[in-house]
Amino acid sequence: MKKGIWILVIVIVAALGIFFWLKGTYNELVSRSQGVAAQWANVENQYQRRADLIPNLVNTVKGYAAHEQSTLEGVVDARARATQMQVNFNDLNEQTLAEYAQAQGELSSALSRLMAISEAYPDLKANQNFRDLQTQLEGTENRIAVERRRFNEMVQSYNVYVQQFPRNLIAGMFGFTPKSFFAAAAGAEKAPEVQF
Repeated sequence: MKKGIWILVIVIVAALGIFFWLKGTYNELVSRSQGVAAQWANVENQYQRRADLIPNLVNTVKGYAAHEQSTLEGVVDARARATQMQVNFNDLNEQTLAEYAQAQGELSSALSRLMAISEAYPDLKANQNFRDLQTQLEGTENRIAVERRRFNEMVQSYNVYVQQFPRNLIAGMFGFTPKSFFAAAAGAEKAPEVQF
């Protein structure tokens, strides 16, 4: 009789141990997945901030450089493409991130051309609104770089956690898969020259 009770106690303790380990592992997977999602939202937020600055910048330049219409239209078109490109957190894979990075890179390139216009227009360069917008844009570009770096750090931490044994078994059972990193677009190793 005592032997049966001890076996039952051991089985119950083992079952509780496995349950709490599974529960803890699952909850940590959820927490890390949500951390990656939140950091992706921060990246998108900074890109949106940049996109929101562009109409004011274009309008300021338009007043001084009306005959630079093709450059202004290029910036507006690139902004439209970049803001239309939405990446759902569940679709974070190499292809969608590459497409997103390409759209954002085209916008960066168009902005570089727009900023270069200021060299030809001293009155524009001296305009306080233009200088303020340049400063805000520069700050936003720095924030984008910081948030992308943080996103990649979160993805790395998440991916390591998801892929380590035996958590990879639990992750696979519940559909937690590794996420892709936000990689620089091709040619991004050479910074565009922007003259303020």
